[in-house]
Amino acid sequence: MDHFLYRDGQLYAEDVPVPEIAAAVGTPAYIYSTATLLRHYRLFDEALSWGPHLICYAMKAASNQAILKTLADAGAGMDVVSGGEYARAKAAGVPGDRIVFSGIGKTRDEIRTALEGGVRQFNIESEPEMQVISEIAAAMGVVAPVTVRVNPDVDAKTHAKIATGKSENKFGIPIARARGIYAEIARLPGLKAVGIDVHIGSQLTDLDPFALAYRKVAALTETLRADGHDIGRLDLGGGLGIPYTRANDAPPLPVEYGAVVQRELGHLGCEIEIEPGRLIAGNAGILLSRVIYLKEGEGRNFLILDAAMNDLIRPAMYEAYHDIVPVIEPAAGAEQSPFDVVGPVCESGDTFARGRMMPSLRAGDLVAFRSAGAYGSVMASEYNTRALVPEVLVKNDQFAVIRRRPSFEEMINRDSLPEWL
Repeated sequence: MDHFLYRDGQLYAEDVPVPEIAAAVGTPAYIYSTATLLRHYRLFDEALSWGPHLICYAMKAASNQAILKTLADAGAGMDVVSGGEYARAKAAGVPGDRIVFSGIGKTRDEIRTALEGGVRQFNIESEPEMQVISEIAAAMGVVAPVTVRVNPDVDAKTHAKIATGKSENKFGIPIARARGIYAEIARLPGLKAVGIDVHIGSQLTDLDPFALAYRKVAALTETLRADGHDIGRLDLGGGLGIPYTRANDAPPLPVEYGAVVQRELGHLGCEIEIEPGRLIAGNAGILLSRVIYLKEGEGRNFLILDAAMNDLIRPAMYEAYHDIVPVIEPAAGAEQSPFDVVGPVCESGDTFARGRMMPSLRAGDLVAFRSAGAYGSVMASEYNTRALVPEVLVKNDQFAVIRRRPSFEEMINRDSLPEWL
């Protein structure tokens, strides 16, 4: 469910007419719903209410400060994968003991910064990383809380580019080597193992891969405890999918996911951490765009928008589907025609949809890309010297610009000419 609904013949974001936002900030623009963000966070909170838990929002999905603070104020922790994300989380007021540091390539500077500022845990992804964290923590005279991200070799049945739990993926340490790694952690200075980490992929629409992975983690937990390790925390990652089209079967609900976690892991008495990103932010955002031209081609027609692949790269990168709907509600039973929906960037890959059935539209009409809140603005670029899209947050009948559109002058002035020019 989201809070972008037709009312009185036009699309609303909560209680704000979307055309009103377009008039104020222009297009293209990202619009987020506070109510949807909080609703999805609370669904996970309720799904794990059977035991101790912490929901750490995977801020790589959408990392604007206003989004982070909205969720942090509701009690969320943060899952970060870079020093920049760590700085964003701290700037949003998230305490270090609610920040989990993930990622396979943590640098020495990032590790040191997190140890200085406070961190809930590092999710270790390799033996060299384990050695580096030990060295830095020991030199600082502190103890780094760590988990080992185990790779359970489970097929998440998702897009190849967002699968992370198979043996050929770059993530984690093979689960068969986990006992040796935990024994080494116990010997190294500056490290304390606090739990186990696993994450098998993103946009999962089947609970069976989760269950299989968690069954392996449960067995590992009991083995490590028998070896004398104090395993009190299980970080289960994120990955639960969202419906990108309302015509599709709905993915499992958070409450169903929570039931799987309880069934497979509840008997261990561990604190559960999860790191959802897409399911919290995805349906909480839309990308607003305007039709520039309708172009008749040879055997196909094109709907040319002012949004482009630099604003929303998911269709070009992942062949991702987004519902594209007119902001002014079409009449019931309105005739539709097939269009290739494209942007103005000089790439054939700047195509959002091919042969998409769309109602009659004209130049100047507004359209909205649904389910664009996750991996939209955070993956945007200035390709073709196109300004980054502004972001807008709605709450009830109010809206605020939470990232403005830069001017061309600002963009160009970031360049520096060498003295010989």
